[in-house]
Amino acid sequence: MSIRIGHGFDAHRFASGRRLVLGGVTIPFAYGLAAHSDGDVVIHALCDALLGAAALGDIGRHFPDTSAEFAGIDSRILLRRVRNSLGEQHLSVGNADITIVAQVPRLAPFVDAMQGILAGDLGVGRGQVNVKATTTERMGYTGREEGIAVHAVVLLVGGTAQISDR
Repeated sequence: MSIRIGHGFDAHRFASGRRLVLGGVTIPFAYGLAAHSDGDVVIHALCDALLGAAALGDIGRHFPDTSAEFAGIDSRILLRRVRNSLGEQHLSVGNADITIVAQVPRLAPFVDAMQGILAGDLGVGRGQVNVKATTTERMGYTGREEGIAVHAVVLLVGGTAQISDR
């Protein structure tokens, strides 16, 4: 059995004329996030953490923003594809911890819904996914309300331990 840890980070700038989708939840707000897909920065960071823990590269390698196939795609579809890739390696999510860094909008009322959606898409119990939101006390690009950043850390379990002779 192997235990693997992965970290993901993503950030997107606010953009007019787009819906704000975070962790699969549509948040009422004046701006969305600029992106090739739906801009769900929470799911993007989570996918990067999962892929990293499984040594499968990053989200850009699997779902390039140069591909028309992924234009405007619901990021939950990407997350489910990543979960399926983990299954092929006999890996499953032990837990995920996600931190959203945003000055605006206020996200506390949406955290429970995000946890439920993400747990469902990952095929794990709700208690295995934690989402929290914080601000930077008006410092930096998130503090100036230019966009949102997210950190995600995951623990994967299963598969077989690989020992290298190098």
